[in-house]
Amino acid sequence: MLSNPVNPAPRTLRIDLGPRSYPIRIGIGLLSDRASLMELLPDGPLLIVSNETVAPLYLPRLEAALSGRRVATCLLPDGEAHKNLATLERLYDSLGASRLNRDGAVLALGGGVVGDIAGFAAATWQRGVKVLQLPTTLLAQVDSSVGGKTAVNHPAGKNLIGAFHQPVGVIADLDTLKTLPERELRAGLAEVIKYGLIHDVDFLGWLEVQLPRLLSRDVDALAIAIERSCAIKAEIVSIDEQESGPRALLNFGHTFGHAIEAALGYGEWLHGEAVASGMLLATELSCKLGWLQAADVTRVRTLLERAGLPVTAPRIGADKALELMAMDKKVLAGKIRLVLLKRLGEAIVTADYDADALRAVLTESMS
Repeated sequence: MLSNPVNPAPRTLRIDLGPRSYPIRIGIGLLSDRASLMELLPDGPLLIVSNETVAPLYLPRLEAALSGRRVATCLLPDGEAHKNLATLERLYDSLGASRLNRDGAVLALGGGVVGDIAGFAAATWQRGVKVLQLPTTLLAQVDSSVGGKTAVNHPAGKNLIGAFHQPVGVIADLDTLKTLPERELRAGLAEVIKYGLIHDVDFLGWLEVQLPRLLSRDVDALAIAIERSCAIKAEIVSIDEQESGPRALLNFGHTFGHAIEAALGYGEWLHGEAVASGMLLATELSCKLGWLQAADVTRVRTLLERAGLPVTAPRIGADKALELMAMDKKVLAGKIRLVLLKRLGEAIVTADYDADALRAVLTESMS
């Protein structure tokens, strides 16, 4: 299934959504590939949305590739703490100042925060303009840039204000991972590990073997991990675009993780760190329900620990965790639905679990 290319050539996957279908391109030097960019962009004005950290590194090469086009830029403050309505308003002001109409496009150059907020602005500006995702973090390349979910946070919970808005394409330039801080790289690996846990136990085994290469930023290993992660997400999104069914499986660990982020304050833990802790909690609950063996929990904990990710949940208290989890978008009829594991590589979305077992896991880990 998975091979190790000597030199990773550019590769293209496709999200199959009929008239909203689009490519995911993975390779080296893609931010400078004018032909690839122009193929995906409309002829009208462009607004590049980035942040104060990414822009000095990659904005010049993107602007050079777009030379001759009418291009404006909007630089946002960096960090999850700024993924809010105040920052969105600032972005709307830039869209108005650049006079971007429906014949134009937004280019999201950055990590998950930039991609989410730029995508939501594009979804709502003039009732929808095009957006091209240019993710610069591992987490964004394997998860948040793919699938059309866009949102900003609210004090009541993460990503509560949002819309589905598919991009015209996703361009994942592997060069951007060279400058990614170590903590961000490890946070991105949480989402990569997620795909093995929910959908592909062979991929999980590959990750266990290849983790040292991934942590050392071996470009061949990263290309394989990103491609496989995107292929799994593309398969799921193509059959459930707006999360009415199996797409919710992609939220494994997220119900717990979002509660952690909200309780600690957005930005205290990185999203991938909170998801890692959440995945371990979900794995422990799956074991307590009799679906996994203790050895499975140990295997997951060991992999997360080797990746440098949290394996101890913050002590926010079971009651606070349950209160925040009740704001999750998967809640139906007042019941918290969770993504749990029937076995490694097979996840389900269910509200049919022992509530006492959930409270026990939260009490043991968070109190």
